Amino acid sequence: MAMARRPLSPHWQIYRFAYTMALSILHRATGLVLSLGLLLLVAWLASAATGPDCYAAFLQFAASWPVKVVLAGGIAAFCYHLANGIRHLLWDLGMGLERAEARRSGRIVVVASLLLAALLVWIFLRPGATP
Repeated sequence: MAMARRPLSPHWQIYRFAYTMALSILHRATGLVLSLGLLLLVAWLASAATGPDCYAAFLQFAASWPVKVVLAGGIAAFCYHLANGIRHLLWDLGMGLERAEARRSGRIVVVASLLLAALLVWIFLRPGATP
């Protein structure tokens, strides 16, 4: 009897793309973005530790529109990663594991992270906001 030629473990060619799969991939991607964002945080802290002139130069750099776009993306990544992380913690407690519940919690995560990100971007990056 010949053995069927199939993969030994599941991989991306086996699964049909699903909404929850996209959320899982996005969770990993936002974790990577947040890790890279630490470089900007370290630069801010180093400029503050270096002295007032260096800190003023950093604030001028941070006030530019390209940096504000990066900061807005970082805020959005943080909000999504936080909301989805809470979802994962609930899964670890055995809650929301059914397919319908997982899809519903995924929608809640997306809406909550968008609303929170919009609020935080408005608070921190609006014109006239003080650093």
